[in-house]
Amino acid sequence: MDSHEVVKNIYLLVIVTLLSVLQNVFFAQKVERECKSQRSQASTFERVSCANRNCMDAYPTFLAVMWCAGVCLNQAPAAFAGIIYLLVRQKYFIGYLGHTSQCTPGYLFGKRIISFLSLMCIVGIFNYLLLRFYGSDYKEYVQTITGAASALLLIP
Repeated sequence: MDSHEVVKNIYLLVIVTLLSVLQNVFFAQKVERECKSQRSQASTFERVSCANRNCMDAYPTFLAVMWCAGVCLNQAPAAFAGIIYLLVRQKYFIGYLGHTSQCTPGYLFGKRIISFLSLMCIVGIFNYLLLRFYGSDYKEYVQTITGAASALLLIP
């Protein structure tokens, strides 16, 4: 398999990963700005710092399940779920700067997206095992279902 073929199978995941890196840079700059601001209150810095830390805690899990789901099953729904996760994480971060009750919907929605991606991983691995040991490949059916189910992520 040449490198062009490999990139064709993962380019959406790469784009979402790069967007997530840019988002992390934005979060870090926000923390730095609050740290350097003379008129900033300690509580504002604590909120920004805590929101950034919470986002960073979930980041490795998000990347792992998104890539696993994309490689093992289908990159399009995994990348779509990744984009939605980034939007939700942005909402969580901004909500955390206000009242902490404003960040709860973003947090819960983010958990739902990670659960969806985890389920995609499990189904993709299970399908691979079925193909490997029994010769049954249900990947087309599962890809159709996950493609349709990814649209359900938009329902709050």
